[in-house]
Amino acid sequence: MDRQSILIIDDEESMRRFLTVLLEKEGYRVVSSATGRAALRVLDEEAFDVVITDLKMPDLDGIQILEEIKGKVPDLPVVILTAHATTGSAIDALNKGAFQYVEKKAKNDEIALVVKNALAMARVRSENQALKRQLRATHVDRKIIGKSEEMTKVFKMIEKVADTEATILIYGESGTGKELIAREIHYASRRNQGPFVSINCGALPKDLLESNLFGHTKGSFTGAYKDSPGLFTVSEGGTFFLDEVGEMSPATQVKLLRALQEREIIPVGGTKPIKINVRLIAATNADLEREVNEGRFRTDLFYRLNVIPLRLPPLRQRRDDVPLLAEHFLKRFSGDGKEKGLGPDTLDSLLRYDWPGNVRELENVIERAVILNDGGDIRVQDLPEKVIRGPSRRGTLVIDTPTMTLEELEREYIMKVLQHTSWQKKRASEILGINPSTLYRKLLSYGISEKDAGASDEGDGDQDQAQAA
Repeated sequence: MDRQSILIIDDEESMRRFLTVLLEKEGYRVVSSATGRAALRVLDEEAFDVVITDLKMPDLDGIQILEEIKGKVPDLPVVILTAHATTGSAIDALNKGAFQYVEKKAKNDEIALVVKNALAMARVRSENQALKRQLRATHVDRKIIGKSEEMTKVFKMIEKVADTEATILIYGESGTGKELIAREIHYASRRNQGPFVSINCGALPKDLLESNLFGHTKGSFTGAYKDSPGLFTVSEGGTFFLDEVGEMSPATQVKLLRALQEREIIPVGGTKPIKINVRLIAATNADLEREVNEGRFRTDLFYRLNVIPLRLPPLRQRRDDVPLLAEHFLKRFSGDGKEKGLGPDTLDSLLRYDWPGNVRELENVIERAVILNDGGDIRVQDLPEKVIRGPSRRGTLVIDTPTMTLEELEREYIMKVLQHTSWQKKRASEILGINPSTLYRKLLSYGISEKDAGASDEGDGDQDQAQAA
């Protein structure tokens, strides 16, 4: 591992020598310069992890050097050293981006600690930037596919509303891609450097949802052993996506209304409000206006959320996008470098099916087809029977091994899907189109235990729980 590098700038040779000896003993690589201009030339040629500069020097002073460095390498920590500290000069340095302001008479271990902290901050900042790049790459990989007239309208709406601060309410059936749309809005907005945090309000018990949203204080309920920030706090400076917002209890609706109106929250068990800076995007697959009329959803909250309504069409209303989506999922799930296509009859079946589960169901059908396919293009018999039947034909699933019993065929298919998903039973049950509990019962009926199969529940957690970016 390469040693971390520190650049020292000071016109006093004795100070340069002292700092060099001190920091080299700490294991750092040290380069020193007697003038600010010479140091800036060194910075153009080499990369450093921290800069330590004197405040008072003949050619460029420490503040001027700080400004030059921040213009070239904004994230590089700069520590200002001075023999005569004043409050005014310290505030000026910190306001212009200095990491810390240290007196030259500080003890050796104090100076070493400041450098250590500066390096730690730089490392965390670098890791955060890498994480953001990774999240953006994931976002690009899971882009919204669609060229139909209906989706073109959605894309135009995203362009209009993304860079505003308005609250958006996304309407759409389950599986239409509401979270993808919310992410697209976030990354096209001025908040794209902040986090994108999401939670499915229907995935948590209602008594836990409030704590997850607003946080809680120590002792506020059984199991609250310490203060915990809520997701509104975690998403500070970014976007908070509330999926299935209609599942909130009346009490939580009241607190959400306050958060939207006052831009502040109060943790469960707390008394002091906390200011928040978050853009809210909500989504629902329910008819919220009917919920309001029937008294299950607050009228005032509905109008706060419904500032800009955005409606996603179900897949049956955008059939022109089915071939594009199918090809996209084929490329994702093939993964072995072999090009797979869709036979004419296969595409015909996909186009005639109504897709009650929308894009999510199409994704699962294509993944299933890739698993069952023995090579070449995806055939009709690789599709589930309900897709083959469609609304206008009554076919039967073609089976290549007619000597197998239905139970044997079912068992072979289940095992193949489990192997494909590395025994992630939640994912396997989604592909199979059955409940996880049904899958467990079938495995028990086959006499297969998790121990026998080397199975693991790792990665089987509820994917609808809150996620941060």
